[in-house]
Amino acid sequence: MIRYRAAWVVPIAQPPLRDGWIAVDNGRVAACGARKPEGESSGDIELGDVAVLPGLVNAHTHLELSYLRDQVPPASQFVAWIRGVMAARRERPDPEAPEILDAIDRAIADAIASGTAVVGDISNTLVTMPRLIQSPLAAVVFYELIRFNVDTANADALVARARAEIDARHPTDRVRASLAAHAPYSVAPALFRAIKRAVDRDPAAPSSVHLSEAAEEIEFIAHGTGPWRTLLEGLGVWDERWSPPKVSPVEYLDDAGFIDSRLLAVHGVQMTGADLERLASRGATLVTCPRSNGHTGAGAPPLDEFYNAGLRVAVGTDSLASAPDLNIFAELATMRALAPAIPAAALLESATRQGARALGFGGDYGTIEPGKRARLLAVSVPAATDDVEEYLVSGITADQIRWLETQA
Repeated sequence: MIRYRAAWVVPIAQPPLRDGWIAVDNGRVAACGARKPEGESSGDIELGDVAVLPGLVNAHTHLELSYLRDQVPPASQFVAWIRGVMAARRERPDPEAPEILDAIDRAIADAIASGTAVVGDISNTLVTMPRLIQSPLAAVVFYELIRFNVDTANADALVARARAEIDARHPTDRVRASLAAHAPYSVAPALFRAIKRAVDRDPAAPSSVHLSEAAEEIEFIAHGTGPWRTLLEGLGVWDERWSPPKVSPVEYLDDAGFIDSRLLAVHGVQMTGADLERLASRGATLVTCPRSNGHTGAGAPPLDEFYNAGLRVAVGTDSLASAPDLNIFAELATMRALAPAIPAAALLESATRQGARALGFGGDYGTIEPGKRARLLAVSVPAATDDVEEYLVSGITADQIRWLETQA
């Protein structure tokens, strides 16, 4: 048994504890509370002016794109940015090229150094799975499928091959795998249905989709026109059988039965109030990645509307192709700037408990509670800190963070 004492303990499941303590037994939280003189022990470990909180959750990133750091410039239009990513990826067609694997390893190390314990990683190749298994991170690797011109039979075959590839990578209890659809503008209706059927075979499996990210997506789903149509035609993957549903992307996927409580709907920059109400009513989680949205030309997410709609909100960085780093604390600082009226406690919950729950790790991560894994951060805070939650969303850097050793 180890007992730590700190200026602050931030359990997330309850308000912060000034002069708090945490007892850890065999790598799991045994208890926590506010310090009392009669509870002091010479064996306690005094941490000093730090805030102890659960490891953070990056609910949406693309680790396999880490080699594109600083390679794709900002864009004013989302499709222009996508074209830049596609061009850069074509230059390195081997997903297991040494520079790609090295970049993944560096990104994992940087994420851990900045306080991340759990990731939702989007992959088109599954190349990240063995690297994650070798790391301390818990993860869901979402094998993302993209195919706009595919019929039902071929969609089922594509999903079956994907499932076989996942099994060949030998997921573990700590590094799991599931399927994801890329987006409404890049995935055929038949493929959405096939993915949903496959995910539904495992009631605990989450799924993911980029949804209502940019204005071009809204136009394409409503009218079948615009830059996305031009791109699909230029790539030779346009399907003449497809007709625009003439609704919002959220309504489109909801009508198709794709949205439920296990879905991580990523971005949501262009969602209407009605869209947000639909997501909230289905219990879906909206994953916001505001720094990436600014880089790609998608726009600023309406964070106040997300929270005021009663949505479950989680936090992601997206990839290093569109974000300067994988520091969730930096993402929180951007969120605080965009939504000063949202309580800091709600932002911190999004970066911990909501992300862990959405990824299926809520039983082990996301809060400091008895029985949960003691994957705990100690963040240096000024001695005079009165509002520790506000301080933690003000912009924490890696040099302020250390992981607690919790094995006796």
